[in-house]
Amino acid sequence: MQLASIAQNLNLKPWNEVDAQVEVTSGYASDLLSDVLAKGISGAIWVTNQKHVNIIGVAVMLSLAGVVIAGGIEPDENTVEKSKEEAVPLYTTEMSLYETVSKLHDLGIGSC
Repeated sequence: MQLASIAQNLNLKPWNEVDAQVEVTSGYASDLLSDVLAKGISGAIWVTNQKHVNIIGVAVMLSLAGVVIAGGIEPDENTVEKSKEEAVPLYTTEMSLYETVSKLHDLGIGSC
């Protein structure tokens, strides 16, 4: 499923204008960067409650399709800027991490 379709279906708020016409192959949810680095895969959408710039570094290292910050948490300003520089789609949602992942599963996005 295309990231743009997921963003529309879940009413995600975009924080940059990076092209979201990328295929999401799977999903992963964790707040531990080391966990995501160990278990995340290219093309995955990552759901987290973290908002600092290091989430963009992880997304770049793994070639993730995009990052969603859940729970109504807004990213730090430098996180937004880095997401633009690195062309990483960055979204937020008011939904909890649990609810966000549940809705991704309902859309047919399986785990890494």
